[in-house]
Amino acid sequence: MYPPSQTYKPPVKQWRNTLFAQTEYLNKQERWELLEQACAYIYTLAEKDGKTALLKRSFAITTFLAQNQQRVQALAAVLIKIAFEDLCSSDSDLPSAAIGPVGMKIFDAINTSSCTGTNDQLQCCQQQIETSYQDIITEAENKLLHTASYLSKEDLQMLSRACKFGAHAHHGQFRNSGLPYITHPLAVATQLAEWHVDIQALCAGVLHDVLEDTGTTKEEIIAEFGETIANMVDGLSKLEKLEYNNQQEAQAESFRKLIMAMTQDVRVIIVKLSDRLHNMRTLSAKKPASRRRIAQETMEIYAQLANRIGLNHVYRELQDLAFRHLYPHRYEVLAKAIQSSRRNRRDIVGKVLRAFSQRLVSANIEAQVRGREKNLYSIYEKMRRKNLHFADVMDIYAFRVIVNNIPSCYTALGVLHNLYKPKPGRIKDYIAIPKNNGYQSLHTILIGPYGLPIEVQIRTHEMDTIAERGIASYWMHKDGEQNSFDQAQMRTNQWLQSILDIQAHSANAIEFLEHVKTDLFPNEVYVFTPKGKIITLPEGATPVDFAYAVHTDIGNRTVSARINHNLMPLRTRLHTGDTVEIITSSNGHPTPAWLGFTVSSHARSAIRSQIKKMDRSDAIRLGEKLLQKALSSLLPENVLLSDSLKDKYLTDLRQKNTSFENVLCEVGMGLLQPVSVAMHIAELAGEHFNDTIKLAPINLTGNESTHIHLGKCCHPIPGDTIKALLIKDQGIIIHRDTCNTILKTDPEFQLDANWDLLQANNYQTTLCLNAIDSHGLLATIAQAISSNGGDITSVETTSKKLEGVEGFIEFRFVLQVKDLNQLNHITRDLHSVPQIRRVNRI
Repeated sequence: MYPPSQTYKPPVKQWRNTLFAQTEYLNKQERWELLEQACAYIYTLAEKDGKTALLKRSFAITTFLAQNQQRVQALAAVLIKIAFEDLCSSDSDLPSAAIGPVGMKIFDAINTSSCTGTNDQLQCCQQQIETSYQDIITEAENKLLHTASYLSKEDLQMLSRACKFGAHAHHGQFRNSGLPYITHPLAVATQLAEWHVDIQALCAGVLHDVLEDTGTTKEEIIAEFGETIANMVDGLSKLEKLEYNNQQEAQAESFRKLIMAMTQDVRVIIVKLSDRLHNMRTLSAKKPASRRRIAQETMEIYAQLANRIGLNHVYRELQDLAFRHLYPHRYEVLAKAIQSSRRNRRDIVGKVLRAFSQRLVSANIEAQVRGREKNLYSIYEKMRRKNLHFADVMDIYAFRVIVNNIPSCYTALGVLHNLYKPKPGRIKDYIAIPKNNGYQSLHTILIGPYGLPIEVQIRTHEMDTIAERGIASYWMHKDGEQNSFDQAQMRTNQWLQSILDIQAHSANAIEFLEHVKTDLFPNEVYVFTPKGKIITLPEGATPVDFAYAVHTDIGNRTVSARINHNLMPLRTRLHTGDTVEIITSSNGHPTPAWLGFTVSSHARSAIRSQIKKMDRSDAIRLGEKLLQKALSSLLPENVLLSDSLKDKYLTDLRQKNTSFENVLCEVGMGLLQPVSVAMHIAELAGEHFNDTIKLAPINLTGNESTHIHLGKCCHPIPGDTIKALLIKDQGIIIHRDTCNTILKTDPEFQLDANWDLLQANNYQTTLCLNAIDSHGLLATIAQAISSNGGDITSVETTSKKLEGVEGFIEFRFVLQVKDLNQLNHITRDLHSVPQIRRVNRI
């Protein structure tokens, strides 16, 4: 039994314990706490007037209701209201916050003054409770029908029918807040009606939980509302009736079902987002652990889904709600700080709005100018990402300029740039190059009053509708101007098609969920093919991601890439504006290593699929070919063909419980590097490297054998990312991974290499400096190098004549340094010398 919060004197103690003995069905700590608050409240109220004996009827009727398993909000409301009747009290300190809006609704409805006898009073209370619940349902239904008044008369009748069907199916079910469960689907549908979706999506919103939470069958929904609505409701239902190995697998399977239903009908995800939005708004009724789990899922998946289909206002609200439950203290502190700053910055916002409006009017541009406060989570993210205090975040307001057509967008941009100076490099044209979710706007950041940065978005009315409602705006404008809305629909359909490709290449639901989550995060880069076509990729994408975005077959045959006409490693990150050329080969194939640096879901799922699809016999043949090439570079032919080496290697494999075929298969599938296997065979042979061969990856300690050398073309030093090459008759050569030698060498002959725990050695590197010639310059440079512990081995100078500069000199310094960190300190100090214009490492 739940312990009392205070000492109750007899007989109230007995009445209270009898009541709680009947409440085991409540089954939750917070429900017992609510009831105990009500008990303590009426006891304190009665005790101060010496009327505790008058609480008998209140406890008696509430105990009878508990025997009938009434909701705790009803128990608390009845307990307090009947106590009020018998004590003739109208205490203004009624704990309305504790019993909640449902309890207050029931409290207002309870009236037993006209009833005689306990049975009549009990029946009266039960009827008034049921009437209160019905009033709540009717109020929610009326709100929905009013919000959906844009529908035709026939559609409104169908919606009303769906409300009655849902209310009947959910009868007797309640949410944690004490509200009848049907109020949740009705609230979901009301939110959908605010987005002006069609009748089928509204009915799906009302019915979205009937398959999952009631005994209703899909066939019943088909018979009553048709197959389209039934399929949408089915897509929104979880797969909880099946058995899974763990909760993660169950959630992943349910998510896969939802996403696949979305690919058939995008309205499914719009209904789901409305469902999640209402659940997040009412999340406080859940336990803290549940709140954190749901908030994390919302932040990682559903907020990103909203952004991906262009529901930006939902995206922002879901982020803020998730932030509130994941980090409640941070949320509260930041909310108070913004509230305080709002008063201080109101004048500045008004000044900017007036200046914008006046300047646009003077330029004869018809425009609406709005200012909005950025959402809490985006401000928090900026503080976290840039390690700022709130006082250092200047741009907490954004301004939106809405004009009539696209030419006016660019004209308005020029007008505002004449009003306030723009920040260089911060202008983004999403009209010419829309985002993947169809979003279009011009973005710029201006230096406003008092040096405050002002973020401005300029767009047309159509673009504004799409920016806020995304794909949902399609149903609002079916009969109107469709150009921009069709573009948004087309881009969403393209994304949905990519989801189908991911599903086809995913081995299971967990892998599918991982790929989709990767695909949802919004930051993008825009790169060009050699012919000028724009390819949109996620932030952090590499040439391999680019290759798969062009075509899966090109990705599968990629061997190297040129970025801006320069050969670069396949793991190089791409940036907006890069031009990328992919070099393919008929012998090219994906390797598991690619999964370590690719970021796009399409590329990762295609790579995994290609690796898994490779036939064992094909893999063995390819592995044999690759290993033969590696061995021929490493061992003399007489050793390679010797029977003794073959016997020794097969014995070694038997001891490891594997076979030569398995090794060849793993080499062919990219799970083993051919040079690694070849080096192990060479080690067993005891030939060529005189037992000094190391297994891959090469770990450099600064005390290498005579058969491991640092490349003289790029002079790697500790801290550089490095690769090893096997060169016949030379041994192993270490290069920086950006070295042209590496870029031009077949990856099959490359081996991973790492800097291990190093001995105190110095390593050679070369710096090229361009500077304005002046007296004492060489001494200044030498001081910058020596003060950081570097040693100068040699220096060369070449005088040049540059346009506009009388004397310009180039130095080439050969240095001895310990590692990359020391070299970076030297480079930093050289950059601080006023005469030096450029410092390059060769």
